[in-house]
Amino acid sequence: QVQLVESGGGLVQAGGSLRLSCAASRSIFNFNTMGWYRQAPGKQRELVAIIGSDGRTNYADPVKGRFTISRDNAQNTVNLQMNSLKPEDTAVYYCNANAPFYGGAYWGQGTQVTVSS
Repeated sequence: QVQLVESGGGLVQAGGSLRLSCAASRSIFNFNTMGWYRQAPGKQRELVAIIGSDGRTNYADPVKGRFTISRDNAQNTVNLQMNSLKPEDTAVYYCNANAPFYGGAYWGQGTQVTVSS
């Protein structure tokens, strides 16, 4: 079992920045990938950014150039730096870990990000 706990969400004006963090209860060294997803009201959950165990990253087109995902194996955390935020970034952001070593995929409880215009 793996627990993921997100933090760092909140309310920010358009153009502002937020940094999300996800702390894992297990060593993320053994995780295949970690990622951030988001779900806006009335919409499906969508991938925002993902990072592999080798450090390679992939971003959804709407956030490319504005968001940066990083992982800290020593701290067992994955972070999402969000700059130049837009109202359409408003959503609940979820941390995800693909960890077959620990039995499967895991999700955090989500953290709300609200961007006002």
